[in-house]
Amino acid sequence: MIELVAGIVGLVVVTAAVRAFARWSGVPDPIALLVVGIGLSLVPAVPDFRIDPDLVLVVILPVLLYGAGFTASVPAFRTHLRPILLLSVGLTIASALAVGAVAATLVPGLGLAAACALGAVVAPPDAVAATSVARSIRLPRRVVALLEGESLFNDAAALTLLAVAVGAVEGGVPTFGGAVGQFLLVALGGLAVGAVAGLVLGWVRRRVMHPYTDVVVFLVAPFVAYLPAEELGASGLVAVVVTGLYLGHRSTTIMEPGSRVVTGAVGTAVSWLLEGLVFLLVGLQLRDVVVGISGMSAAVVAGATVAVVVTLLVVRFAWVLLSEQALPAVLRRRQASWTETTLTAWAGMRGAVSLAAVLTLPTVLADGRPFPQRDLIIFVTFVVILVTLLGQGLTLPGLARRLPGAGGEVVEEAQEEARARRLAADAALQQLEQLEQDEPGRREVVEQLRRRVQNRIDSADERLAEADAQHDQASAETAGRGGTVESVAAASEDDETADAGESTTGGGHEGPTRATYRRYGQAMLVAERSRLLALRNAGALGEEAFVRMQHELDLEQAALLVH
Repeated sequence: MIELVAGIVGLVVVTAAVRAFARWSGVPDPIALLVVGIGLSLVPAVPDFRIDPDLVLVVILPVLLYGAGFTASVPAFRTHLRPILLLSVGLTIASALAVGAVAATLVPGLGLAAACALGAVVAPPDAVAATSVARSIRLPRRVVALLEGESLFNDAAALTLLAVAVGAVEGGVPTFGGAVGQFLLVALGGLAVGAVAGLVLGWVRRRVMHPYTDVVVFLVAPFVAYLPAEELGASGLVAVVVTGLYLGHRSTTIMEPGSRVVTGAVGTAVSWLLEGLVFLLVGLQLRDVVVGISGMSAAVVAGATVAVVVTLLVVRFAWVLLSEQALPAVLRRRQASWTETTLTAWAGMRGAVSLAAVLTLPTVLADGRPFPQRDLIIFVTFVVILVTLLGQGLTLPGLARRLPGAGGEVVEEAQEEARARRLAADAALQQLEQLEQDEPGRREVVEQLRRRVQNRIDSADERLAEADAQHDQASAETAGRGGTVESVAAASEDDETADAGESTTGGGHEGPTRATYRRYGQAMLVAERSRLLALRNAGALGEEAFVRMQHELDLEQAALLVH
């Protein structure tokens, strides 16, 4: 037990240190962690850290997928539903079948069924890898929406294909109709269970008033969705994603501001740690993976590995070109820009899902036969993860900077956020004026709050002017940064001013005046939050900016309540 605890603590410390270094150096976190894990696996003194596939598929992945779904943009998902489904389902199936055909041709004794199992394992880009790398660089908003949507929903297609392929290796002969029926049952069942779990958890969260209790609800939510779905034979991963999307989209209306602040911090910390551990553990598997193919023909191993990697890249580029350029042209629909198409095609990084899936392959079949070329399948999967994470992950930032128009949205996003801040401040001012009409005689409180709102309006106008004037990314980022410290500081100063005024002029009315200030301030914050929510739902404000500004309002409300 002591050795186990020491090993876990060591992994956590290494993960934190590497992520700190990655942030300092500018290298994407997944890349740095993977490289360090590979380096540690080559050190003889480092013990073996074998990934338990059940730990990844049943514990880690549901938590990470729930967090990714919770922060994903539902309006963007609805807007890009067709291309997301084409990528998450169509491309996954096409990649799996193409890899299966190539591998069965090149590897003696593998067989088509086992080769398709390899294809199903390496077909889905990883949600953790995609979101981690995408967050570390600036990609066009549409590309981020496609990558997030694809990686959140492609696991059901891949794992269903894997189950069908393993069944075929064991002697079953799947029919096309049977395979389609199984996929629909798994996917639609996951959607249904996830919807029910989301409604139940939403009902619970509306009635939870204590932030720490809400944290408990947040931590158990992935398993409330995952476990029933798996018991019913549906996709637990799809259920988790649906639940996360629903609760994240409704978090403004079903959670208290204090709960959002505390839960957001805990969720970010948990995801930060688990993401890092996953990539570090993937790298640590190198030693065992290499040992597994030590007796195989080097030519066969190299040929199969290169062929699978090339097939995945070619199929993804061909599919994205077809779905993003050729098909919209034929149907006379809006075509994606070539920059968006190129970035989407190049961003298909594989990760822990593929490694966990391949480790679930049985060593021995039910009839006593060994699973065909299992060690080779594991090695090829590991190399695919390395090549896509290192090759595509390292080159994607440079590609995004060099392609024309890739950074054009920076100014637009800064302008969008500045307009949203101005509209939110206008909503707060309107609410204050309404309160003044309904309750006359509160001039001192109203003037203090009006000055605070006017400062917000002036700040928003200044941000908008700066965003309109800037055409390079650095200036746009400076103009578009959040104002959490400024808003909370302004609230604190105003409260202190109110207290000072009460002590000198209010006399025995200090309590009522303070209560009025808080009540008016909270009503104004509610108005601002409602305006931002309407903009988000209408597609006029991106999810990232909405979450950032809502967090600022939540912090300001917390500061208002403690003064």
